Amino acid sequence: MSFVAVLAGTVIGVFLLRRPLKKHPGVFYALAALLDALYMCSFFVAFPEVARRAIFLLMQKCTLACALFAVVMFIGVFRADSKVGLMLRPVRAELSILACVLTVGHMALYLASFAPRLANGGIANGGFAVFFATAMALLALLVVLGATSLQGVKRRMDSGSWKRLQKWAYVFFGLVYVHLMSILLPSALAQGTTARTSVVVYTVLFALYAVARIARAVADRKRSAAPLSSAFEGAR
Repeated sequence: MSFVAVLAGTVIGVFLLRRPLKKHPGVFYALAALLDALYMCSFFVAFPEVARRAIFLLMQKCTLACALFAVVMFIGVFRADSKVGLMLRPVRAELSILACVLTVGHMALYLASFAPRLANGGIANGGFAVFFATAMALLALLVVLGATSLQGVKRRMDSGSWKRLQKWAYVFFGLVYVHLMSILLPSALAQGTTARTSVVVYTVLFALYAVARIARAVADRKRSAAPLSSAFEGAR
């Protein structure tokens, strides 16, 4: 499946480019915006076939952005003082912003293509209603979470408010899964082998994250409670 290949390449790329990304995030954001522009232009300009296929693979189904969001998700599974945590937590915000920028082109074209259907009342269709509602919710969360990931915005916010707001990222990840299923399940139920494979891959990925993140939360809570227990024992 193409998503697995893109995800594997993204993971490798994140590890290799984490230092340049932290030092010069604006360059990466500009490259992401350029990729958005090329994707939108590919519908009106005849690009070389190799370039067209590459852009389509990375952008049409938001594959590269989803892969980056998956990396951001799983960074939170590792302890802050673990090797992976120490390497990737410093660029977690930059990765989130990069994924948000890459999503812009995808959303812009899809919203434009669905405008006639919305005008004709096509949203009344059950499957499309779920697809469109989750897309709009994701767009709203994308704007808020992406904006508050910027260091300048973060510094101006109260730390408690910022942390509470960032917890909406879990809602965002959940809606991404619902949105994907609203697209893939109809095709999978209609004997679409590729769609079925995609359903399995995304379900395993998101289920694995949910289990691992809960396990990390439980482990962190036990660690934070351990010093208190030791203090009480010592006071006896």
